[in-house]
Amino acid sequence: MKMNLVTVVASLSIVATIVWIIGLGMTINDQLLQESSAGSPPASTSDEAEQSSDTFLLALGDSLTRGTGDLQGQGYVTYLLDELKSRSDQSIQLSNLAVRGYTSEELLNQLEQTEIQRQIAQADMIFMTIGGNDLFQGGQALSVDSAFIIENSTETYLENLEEIYSAIESANGDTTVYHLGLYNPFNQLDGAEMTSSAVRNWNNESAEIAAKFDHVVFVPTYDLFQLDVNDFIYSDQFHPNNEGYQLIGRRLAALITLNEGGEGDE
Repeated sequence: MKMNLVTVVASLSIVATIVWIIGLGMTINDQLLQESSAGSPPASTSDEAEQSSDTFLLALGDSLTRGTGDLQGQGYVTYLLDELKSRSDQSIQLSNLAVRGYTSEELLNQLEQTEIQRQIAQADMIFMTIGGNDLFQGGQALSVDSAFIIENSTETYLENLEEIYSAIESANGDTTVYHLGLYNPFNQLDGAEMTSSAVRNWNNESAEIAAKFDHVVFVPTYDLFQLDVNDFIYSDQFHPNNEGYQLIGRRLAALITLNEGGEGDE
């Protein structure tokens, strides 16, 4: 029994070390990117572009919506946009306001900004990823104290998530929000059973919050990466690669039918 415990702790420590190294590399890379683009606001569409388009899509959240890991700089929102344009003659505009590293708390704060609220009010559909940074916390959630850390972060995250949904609903009660769930990037590493359980529980509780809102659709991604995860993960062993983002984009596209008014039907 003692030997099994030592093995589990050692396995979790190895995974945590790997995640820490990955996180350090991403932090350094982010700092370099921020220095090279200091003063540049997130990409967004102009008010004229929003009003002239038949359909206005808004993307919010963290690095998964930003497209980190896609060497072509596309991300799932661009693959989704291309797919929707290929089957519609409508003019479709996209504004991607996602920020790498965002937690649910930071997204909630972003939603207080006047410009963000204006774009939400104009949006026909909103796509969002959030929660990965809350859960994994740069590898802390994979430590020997993982159960305590995950329990505390889950409570805070779920409170923030409900407030995020409410804030969007207050700004635009007619738009549909597609909230993409989490996958497990560590599915083929030691300790995968623990991380998979944590991610599944996290998704289930997120879906329960989403079910309270008529215009929120929780979209699972866990199964897309469940088998052969390394085929769809970028070299940082965390974010999707081009193929991974295409999987997500296709799943979203399958849920959306554009009607003549520009809004999406599920």
